[in-house]
Amino acid sequence: MSSDARSGPSPASPSAVAARFTGRSVTGGRPLSGALTEVDLDDGRTVIVKTADAPGAARAEAAGLRWLAAAGTVRIPAVHGHDERSLVTDRVARGPASAEAAVRFGRDLAALHAAGAPAFGAAPPGGPEDAFIGLAPMRNATGNDWPSWYAEHRVLPYLRGAVDAGTVGAAEAADVERVCERLPELAGPAEPPARLHGDLWNGNVLWGADGHVRLIDPAAHGGHRETDLAMLRLFGCPYLDRVLAAYEETAPLAGGSAGRVGVHQLFPLLVHAVLFGRGYAEQALAAARAALRPEK
Repeated sequence: MSSDARSGPSPASPSAVAARFTGRSVTGGRPLSGALTEVDLDDGRTVIVKTADAPGAARAEAAGLRWLAAAGTVRIPAVHGHDERSLVTDRVARGPASAEAAVRFGRDLAALHAAGAPAFGAAPPGGPEDAFIGLAPMRNATGNDWPSWYAEHRVLPYLRGAVDAGTVGAAEAADVERVCERLPELAGPAEPPARLHGDLWNGNVLWGADGHVRLIDPAAHGGHRETDLAMLRLFGCPYLDRVLAAYEETAPLAGGSAGRVGVHQLFPLLVHAVLFGRGYAEQALAAARAALRPEK
């Protein structure tokens, strides 16, 4: 938490925030975690109030949710309002994962990516340039060439952070730097900027009671669609094979995509190395070294 966050005014209670942004009276509520609270409204609905530590995080998340929802593809919880510290959204009624929902999710995710973005690194409309992925800062500076943009704005900043923290040694970092140098040949055919969720791990994929997946907690920006898919592979997902097969049927990936998974996983792995330490750094280094090996 920054010094500004510590010295700023205390956020209003989740109940007060929910009432302000929905215009309804509150009848009850339950904390779900340190940041999340369920709040019951007098019209029978329940909303989620998320309280952010970092100024601007709620604004960034609200802009991302609205941008993803505007594509009309994967379902996104409605945003009722936000300020610099708090975000109010619909609650997702949860249900079991199913093969049918996974197929629908794969197709919808392909359509979401196809909705596009103005540039690599483009922030959602109304979203800040200085945003977040989880608890880590993420800068939405734009570029037109994916390999150079990905190296400069998605890999090297977190590599430097991991080196500065002592999580990655300087000699080890050279392997990741070599991947960045070779990205023009490792990246595969050029593709237009896709509309990415940006933090697509299993915890942000909610299986709804109505048989539809909802996506939450995005770090949305314009990027390469294989980055979202690589992150989904990295942390697992129910019926992942069905999700990926349905995606490929809808929007086939360029040849050799399986060999590029590690390149796209460098970004989330290095973010996790900065946030959570050496175990993720070792995974990032292994992915970099695998990407540098010549194909047999």
